[in-house]
Amino acid sequence: MTASSAVSVPRDAATAPARVGAVVSPGRRAFGIGLVAATLFLIYAGAEVKSRDAGLAVPDWPLSYGKLWPKMVGNVYYEHGHRSIAAPVGLLTAILAFWTQRTEPRSWVRGLAWAAFGAVVLQGLLGGLTVIHLLPAPVSMAHGTLAQLFLCLLAWLAYANSREWLAPTPLGASVAMTRAQGRAGLATAAVFVQLLLGAWMRHIEAGLAVPFFPVSAEGRWLPEVVDVGVVAHMLHRGFAFVVLLLVWRAAAAGLGASRGLRLHSVWIAVLVSIQVCLGASVVWVGKAPVVTSVHVVSGAALLMSCWLLTLRCWRAGRVPGTQQPALSAAPLGLEGT
Repeated sequence: MTASSAVSVPRDAATAPARVGAVVSPGRRAFGIGLVAATLFLIYAGAEVKSRDAGLAVPDWPLSYGKLWPKMVGNVYYEHGHRSIAAPVGLLTAILAFWTQRTEPRSWVRGLAWAAFGAVVLQGLLGGLTVIHLLPAPVSMAHGTLAQLFLCLLAWLAYANSREWLAPTPLGASVAMTRAQGRAGLATAAVFVQLLLGAWMRHIEAGLAVPFFPVSAEGRWLPEVVDVGVVAHMLHRGFAFVVLLLVWRAAAAGLGASRGLRLHSVWIAVLVSIQVCLGASVVWVGKAPVVTSVHVVSGAALLMSCWLLTLRCWRAGRVPGTQQPALSAAPLGLEGT
C-alpha cells in the first residue's frame, strides 16, 4: 500500500462512480473522517505506553487485573487507557464496515471497509500477544507497523467517499500530475521505511544509543562503542534526511501539478520539517515521553498525508477531462466534508 508510485487500486475504482451512481451520505462521510482522527489519537496513546515503559503495567489480557476497569493508578493509566481507546476504535470500524456493506454500491470500497475491519481485529490480537509474551520486539514492531497501515486503509476509505473522489473531473490529468504521483508514491514508501526503522530503534531501546545531536561536546558523530543499538539509531537518524528531501520533492511536484494540491503540498512539506525537528528534540530532552509520543503520531500523520497525496494524483489521472479547478484542499486531503 505504500511501496510504489504505481498505486495498486482496483481497476474499477476510477470509473465506478459514473457506472453505478455511487452516492455517499454526509453521515457516512463524516463518520469515516472521525474514525481517522480517532485512530491518530489511538496511535498517540499507544506511543505513550512505550514512551513511559508502561507495556506490562497491566500483566493480563484481555482483562486488566481480571477486571474490565482496574484502578487507574501509575502506569496502569497509560496501558489500560490505550486499551480503552482501542476497543471503541475497533467497534467503530465494525460499524463502518457494516454501514458500508449496506449502503455502498462500489464493491472495492466495500472490500476496503472489510479490510480495515480485519486489520483492526488483527491489531487487537497483536496487542494482546505483546502482553502475554512479555513485549517481544518483533511482535511489538508488528503491532506498531500494522497501526500505520490501518490508518492508511481508513484514510483511503475516507477519501474514496469524499466529494473530490466522486467528482467527474476532480483535479484534472496532466503530465505534471503523473510526475507528482510518482514522487508522492516514492515519498510514501520512504516514510514507511523510516517508520519501520523507528519501530526497530524504539523496541530495542536504542532511542538514546547516540545521546547527542548532531555531535557530542567533543565533536564526535558516534559514541566510542558502536553496537547494534547505535547502528539502528544512526540508520533512523540518517534516513530522516532522505525522507525530508523526498517529501519536499513530492511537495514541489504537487505545487506544480494543480491548484487543488497546493495546500496539501505545503502541509506535507511543513509536517516533514516539524518531524525532523521533533526527532532531534527527542534526543535533546532525553526521550521525554510527550515529545517522543508526538514524534510517533506526527510520523503516522506524515505517512497518511503522503499516501493521500499519491491517491489524489492517481485519481486525477484516471478520470476523463482535463479541467483543473481551484479546490480548497484540506491538509489531510479529505475534501467535501
